[in-house]
Amino acid sequence: MSATTTRAPSWANRRALAWPIPDPAPVIRHTLASSRFPIARVTEGAIDKIRERIVSGAWGPGDRLPKESELAAELGLSRNSLREAVRALSQLRVLEVKQGDGTYVSSLEPGLLLESTNFISHLLLGDTEIELYEVRRILEAAVAALAAGRIDVQEKVELAQILERMGEAKNVEELVEADVAFHALVAKAAGNAVLASLLASLATRTMRARLWHGREADGALDETRNEHRRIYEAIMAGDPDLARAAAAAHIASSERWLKGRLAIGRSA
Repeated sequence: MSATTTRAPSWANRRALAWPIPDPAPVIRHTLASSRFPIARVTEGAIDKIRERIVSGAWGPGDRLPKESELAAELGLSRNSLREAVRALSQLRVLEVKQGDGTYVSSLEPGLLLESTNFISHLLLGDTEIELYEVRRILEAAVAALAAGRIDVQEKVELAQILERMGEAKNVEELVEADVAFHALVAKAAGNAVLASLLASLATRTMRARLWHGREADGALDETRNEHRRIYEAIMAGDPDLARAAAAAHIASSERWLKGRLAIGRSA
């Protein structure tokens, strides 16, 4: 499978492919509706109308929206409902409000749209950290399998260099830094920007557990190096199934250790 035919489409092709941007309404309901900024159903309707314009291609990244009075009339909305919708969508990075200039569609890049996921993940505590590892195990396995079929020559060189850094790491911090870089490059090689952004947010959220694991678990550093070498070798061999299994086993190892530590903490 060649890199030229399997990379995710650019924005220029998304309109023709009718790629929808993520539906923001569920996120808004769960993250904002219970706060001091309740979202009324009429506002959800306004959000849907704006989203439809973006999905249809009427407005693209960087486009300026019509003036508030014109847009409210065009969409059949009250100006208050429109303002609430714009505020919610700007919080989700779908729109960007420039004071004194107007409202614009954002770049709609996955990393930008998924910022709210990163924020929410940092609020999760306790057993939810195990759930984050479960999600990461599934995604890392999928990304490694994709990378095995899509990685290019330059990415292979860079991945080998990162693996060498892991071998030379003198402490946990250096190893974890290389660990994060390794997984980020594998995600890049997979050619799926959405997956890469999701994994980047999970990587920051699980950083504390990685450091904890490296400092406390006997043989954790050597085990981590060996696990990454197995992932690397599977990707270099172009074997998606082996890469998937190696990545899943790597995350599962940390997941099992974390479950054990949390269980000890609860029983103490």
